[in-house]
Amino acid sequence: MAVVIAVPICLLLAVAGLAVGGRAKALGDARTTRAEVGLSLRVQALVHQLQRERGLTNGLLGGEKDFRPQLAAARTGVDTALHQMRHDSAVAGVVRQYLGRLAGIRSAADRGTAGRAATLAFYTTAVDALNAVDPVAGEATGADRQLGDGLAALRELAAAKESVALERGLLNGVFAEGAFRGREYLTFTEVRATRVAALARFRQVATASQRAALENAFRTTDAQRAIAYENRADDAAGGSVLHVDADTWWDVMTVLVDDLYGVQQSVGDGARERADRLSHDAETGLVAYLVAGTLVAALLAGVAAFASRSLTRPLGALAAAAHDVARNRLPQAVARIQQAPPDEVELLPVANAPDTPVAQLLLGGAAEITEVAASLHQVENTALHLAAQQAGLRRTTTESLANLSLRNQNLVRRQLALITRLERQELDPDALAELFELDHLATRMRRNAENLLVLAGQNPPRPTMAPADGLDVVQAAVAEVEQYQRVLIAAVEPVRVRGHAVADVAHLLAELIENGLTFSPPTEPVEAHGWYDTEDDTYCFAVVDHGVGMSETDKERAHARFSGSREEAFLAAPTRFLGHLVVGRLAHRLGAGTQVHLFDTPGGGLSALLALPARLLAPADDPSVSPPPARPAASSLLKGFRAGVARAEARTAQGASS
Repeated sequence: MAVVIAVPICLLLAVAGLAVGGRAKALGDARTTRAEVGLSLRVQALVHQLQRERGLTNGLLGGEKDFRPQLAAARTGVDTALHQMRHDSAVAGVVRQYLGRLAGIRSAADRGTAGRAATLAFYTTAVDALNAVDPVAGEATGADRQLGDGLAALRELAAAKESVALERGLLNGVFAEGAFRGREYLTFTEVRATRVAALARFRQVATASQRAALENAFRTTDAQRAIAYENRADDAAGGSVLHVDADTWWDVMTVLVDDLYGVQQSVGDGARERADRLSHDAETGLVAYLVAGTLVAALLAGVAAFASRSLTRPLGALAAAAHDVARNRLPQAVARIQQAPPDEVELLPVANAPDTPVAQLLLGGAAEITEVAASLHQVENTALHLAAQQAGLRRTTTESLANLSLRNQNLVRRQLALITRLERQELDPDALAELFELDHLATRMRRNAENLLVLAGQNPPRPTMAPADGLDVVQAAVAEVEQYQRVLIAAVEPVRVRGHAVADVAHLLAELIENGLTFSPPTEPVEAHGWYDTEDDTYCFAVVDHGVGMSETDKERAHARFSGSREEAFLAAPTRFLGHLVVGRLAHRLGAGTQVHLFDTPGGGLSALLALPARLLAPADDPSVSPPPARPAASSLLKGFRAGVARAEARTAQGASS
C-alpha cells in the first residue's frame, strides 16, 4: 500500500519540482539583474565624477588656472564616490590598479610637472577599466526582450557619455593652450566618431521616451553652443590658433554631460523597475506553484492517511507513548532525583510508570510494535538510573570542590597573616614592595577560593564585620583584582554598608571590576562610582569600562544569571560565564531589592551597576548629616540603568503574556 501511494506522489512532486525550479531560476535571474543595475548606477556615478576631474585637470595643465576651485570640488566628489563603493568587490581590482595612483597624478598636476597627454590617458584608462567591470557592459542575456533592450541602451549610453566627457576634457586642455598639439586632433576625431556610433546604437534599442530624452539633451542652448565650439575645433586641423574661452567651453559641455548623465540614470531606473516587476511576477508564480503543490500533496497525504489508518493506529499510540516519556515522565522523574536529598535518591521509584502499561495501549498492533514499546520502557528505566548516578556524581563533585576550597582558603588566610607579620617587620622598601605584591596575589587567591564556595552554595568563612564606608568597600574590592593600578575611583558619595553585607558587596564589586579590566584595552582605566538614588531610596555602585562591550543577546543572558531566572549548575555552565553565576549568587544572598544590571557606556564599552536597597545601609555616624543628592556626573549612568531595567521588565512581561 505504501508503494502504491508513494509512486504517484513522487511523480507529482517531481513535476511540481521542475515547475518550481523554473520559477525559482527566473526569480534568481531577476534579482541578479536588479542588483547588477544598481551596481552599474554606482559605477557610473564614480565614472561621472572621474570624467569631471579628468576635464578640469586637463584644462589646468593647459594653462587655465581658474579651474583650481572647481578641480578641488571634483576631487572631493571622486573621493566620496570611492568611499561609497568601498564594499563593492567587483571594482576592488580597478581601484587598486588605477585609482591607487590617483594621489600621485593629482600631486603632479598641482605642481605642473605632469604631461597633459599622459594625464588624460591615465584618467581615460581608469574610466575604461570601470566601464569594463560594469555588470551591464556585457551582452544582456535572459528571456525578457524589454529588459535586454534596457540594459543594452544603458550600455550604449554609457559609451556615448564617455565619448562626450572625453571630448570635453580633451578640448578643455586644447582651448586652454590655444591649439592642438601632437596627436590631439586625431584623438578628437576618433572620439567624435565613437560618440556618433554609440548614439546610433542607442537609438536602435531605446524606447521612444528614452530617445526623446536624448534629443532634448542635445537641443538645449548649452548643447548648441558646445556643438559650435566643437565645429571651430574641427576647423583647426592644421594647428591654427584657437581663440575659445576654456571656461565657457567647460560650462556648456558640463551641462551637456550632466544632461546625458540624467538620461543615463533614467534608463537605469527603468531597467531596475523592469527587473523589479519581473522579480515580483516570478515571486507570485513561485508562490502559486508552491501553494498548488502543497494543496495537492496535502490532499494525497490525507487520502493515504485515511487508507492506511488501520495500520498506523498502533504506531500512533507508540509514538504518543514515546512523546509522553520524552517530554513529561522522564524530565519530571529526573528533576525529582536531582532535587531530592542525598539520602533519599535511592528510595525514589526508578520509573514513573503509568497505571496502564504501554503494551496494553497497543492491542491489535503487530508483535514487533509491542516489542518496541517494551524496549521503550526499558530505555526509560535506564535513563532514570543514569540520572540518579549523575545527580550523585554532581553532588559529590560539588562537595569535594567546596571542601578543597575551604582548605585552600584556610591556608591562604594563614599565608596572609604570615605576610602581614613580615610586612610589619620588613624595613627594606624593595623587599616590602615585593611582600605587598605577594599579599595582593594571596588576596586574589582567597577571592577565587570564595568563588568556589559561592558557586557550591556555601557561605565564605568570613567573620561578621562592623559597618564600613562605601569608599572602603570599593577600595577593598579594588585590592582583590589583578590590575588594580588601572582602576580609577572617580567619586564615591558617603554611605555606610551594614557589616553582614560588607564582604559580599566587596566581593561582588571585585568580580565586576575584574570583568571590566579583562575586556578593556590595557591603556584604558576602569572607573568606579558611588551615589545615592533618592528616587528609589537605594545606593548605587557603578563600574564603567571603555572596552569591547557586549551584544544585546549576551546582556540578556547575563541578566538572567544575575536575577536567578536562569537556573544553571556551575559544573554544567561554560567556564567563561562562571563570573556571572558568582555575581548572581552574591546578589541573591544580599536579598531582595539588590539589582545588578549591564548597559552600554556612552562612547563604547560596558557599565555595570549594583543597586543596594536601604535595608543594607547603616545609619550615618552623624545623624544630622543627610545623604547627598546624586550629582550630575552620575545622572547619565543612572538614566541608562533605569532605561535598561525598564526594557528588562518589558521583555519579562511580554514573555509572561505569550
